[in-house]
Amino acid sequence: QAQLVESGGGLVQPGGSLTLSCAASGITFNMFRMSWYRQAPGEQRELVASITSGENTDYADSVQGRFTISRDKVKSTVYLQMNSLKPEDTAVYYCNAFLSRYHTYWGQGTQVTVSS
Repeated sequence: QAQLVESGGGLVQPGGSLTLSCAASGITFNMFRMSWYRQAPGEQRELVASITSGENTDYADSVQGRFTISRDKVKSTVYLQMNSLKPEDTAVYYCNAFLSRYHTYWGQGTQVTVSS
């Protein structure tokens, strides 16, 4: 059974840093494109960053240069290093594993709050 478990969220001041982790189990991790999405209250869920099995990365314009996505194939874990955080980064962050429309999985989400 596929399972994605996020951790690392919390409260941070503007300008601070956080690293989110997403541990995957029950899937062939190396085959999946892994992504981080976020959803702020009243907003649609949006793609933040993604990394392919070949470790090609893509970022939303709003986080380019501040966030870094990476993956550890041994630990079956994907990370999101977030620097220079802004209040507008406040959201629930979700991990996603995608192989096909029939093989896509979500984590439960982790709250990130950027506030002084």
